[in-house]
Amino acid sequence: MPMPWTYRHASREFAAFLDDAKDGMGLVSDNMAYTAIDGVFRAFRRRLTAAQGLAFATVLPAVPRAIFVAGWVPEDPPPPFPDRAALTREAQALRRHHNLTPDNAIAATARALRRSVDQAALDRVLAELPAGAAEFWRVEGADPTDLARRII
Repeated sequence: MPMPWTYRHASREFAAFLDDAKDGMGLVSDNMAYTAIDGVFRAFRRRLTAAQGLAFATVLPAVPRAIFVAGWVPEDPPPPFPDRAALTREAQALRRHHNLTPDNAIAATARALRRSVDQAALDRVLAELPAGAAEFWRVEGADPTDLARRII
């Protein structure tokens, strides 16, 4: 079997994902964007069981997948999804003294993610996750061409 595409091109895929997130959040450094993405992923994964989180991770590119699962200790049972404002505050709380995550972090990360994955596969996985999961990754009012996969 050949090496999976996402492993062979992991750096390129991650650079595109990070740039999309950084641009969407109006951040100036990769470090700021990484912290924001990490906070968004942590806020989302906290609401999933380990099996649900791993199902979600399978549709992610290699480096975002690694960020998503790194250091994760699933809660039993996971809490429900609160509103977007509470989820944003949770993402902003990560590494509080080094976090410049803006209020649009979830929306910007969702746009970057959708541009990095097979959206049909993502939507299939999200449909199997708890209430609130699909809403978390929805990109309101986006032109479908803007959400087209960047790296194929």
